[in-house]
Amino acid sequence: MSTTTAPAPVWLSALRSGAAEELPQIAMPTFRGTPGWEFTEIPELDLDAFPAAQTVDPSLVGSAADDAPRVFDHLPEGTIRLTQVDHAVVPESAALRDPATNSAIVLPLEVAAAEHPDLVERYLGKIETARTPFTARNDRDWTGGFFVYVPRGVQLDAPVLLTLIQEQAGRSVAPRTLIVLEDGASAEVWSQTTSATPDLEALVNGVVEIHVGQNARLRFVDVQDLSEKSWIFGAQRATIERDGWMDWITLGLGSAKGKVFQETSLDGAGAHGRVTGGYATHGKQHLDFDTLQTHMAPNTTSDLAFRGVLAEKSSTVWRGMIKVDELGQQTDAFQESRNLLLGRKAHADNIPGLEIAANDVRCTHAAAIAQIDPEQLFYLRSRGLGLNMARRLVIEGFLAELVTRFEEGPVREALGEILQRRLDAVLI
Repeated sequence: MSTTTAPAPVWLSALRSGAAEELPQIAMPTFRGTPGWEFTEIPELDLDAFPAAQTVDPSLVGSAADDAPRVFDHLPEGTIRLTQVDHAVVPESAALRDPATNSAIVLPLEVAAAEHPDLVERYLGKIETARTPFTARNDRDWTGGFFVYVPRGVQLDAPVLLTLIQEQAGRSVAPRTLIVLEDGASAEVWSQTTSATPDLEALVNGVVEIHVGQNARLRFVDVQDLSEKSWIFGAQRATIERDGWMDWITLGLGSAKGKVFQETSLDGAGAHGRVTGGYATHGKQHLDFDTLQTHMAPNTTSDLAFRGVLAEKSSTVWRGMIKVDELGQQTDAFQESRNLLLGRKAHADNIPGLEIAANDVRCTHAAAIAQIDPEQLFYLRSRGLGLNMARRLVIEGFLAELVTRFEEGPVREALGEILQRRLDAVLI
């Protein structure tokens, strides 16, 4: 399969050229001058030093896709797969493409824009995040991409797996994902972002746009496990309509340094959004998560929980904001971030916030940063456990509260396996 089947539609060409014209006017963020970047300094980053990955024949990327490490070891039967290596989509990896049969569409986004331009134009770029050099570059540079569309009332019985593998060193990729569930639809989408080799120095600059229609249900599992010599930047936003439901799971494991913006916007009455985040860092890794729960309608609920384990000299930032519009009466929103420091030089910053314009709401937050409780270690060691095993059990118990937010099944099993493998790496 080629990455395109027809010339790009006029509106998409205009989007790309507009971003290219806009880029020179957008300054790089600085920790002193750009709100939200106070805890993540990137003066050493030169975006121009990471040119876009070279375009290759898709028929040549199959072996790279087969050999690259994967995040998910076990997939449910019937999983629908779409894989991209750098900017090339693996041939025959898309399984669904015909909306005439009232079935879902799973295609490279660039192909979908050519084959179904009216459908893609209706949603692409309509949920704009704060404009940065990263989002503008993504508008200009994305190639291939992922498109998942589930029509009204359709339920996908098997999950969709979207895989991005970065293979070219010294290059950047700009993945673009668009997920749309029409009213009453239901789906589960898993996404994994990895590097072809553990020492790859490169940059990933992604955008994710999600639309959940009325009474629709989406579970989105997003895991990045890039080389710990790579940069990662992301802008992710979901809108949820009346009585819609979204369960969003995000795990940050790899990369050397980066920042991801993640917004859940509850736009219709009765909408519900749950976000679960986890990370386990070591060495000198620095990960920055900037989350926003926006309540734009009455009787909406959101529940966000992040947990992190930090070893050695690694550092993390979680900045969370609950924002309630004046129309968001009877909002029920909660957010928490808890971090466990395994090294004396590990550092975590938690910055929760509330911005409320309504007068009938319940909004709460919690944040904690601590080292392993010595009394817990003492108790476990008094039962005959060695120090390393005792520490391991405490850490596993701390992260288990994330995993148990999900019912028993493939997602809980997959997340448990991922976190266990990551702890093995962090605790070496």
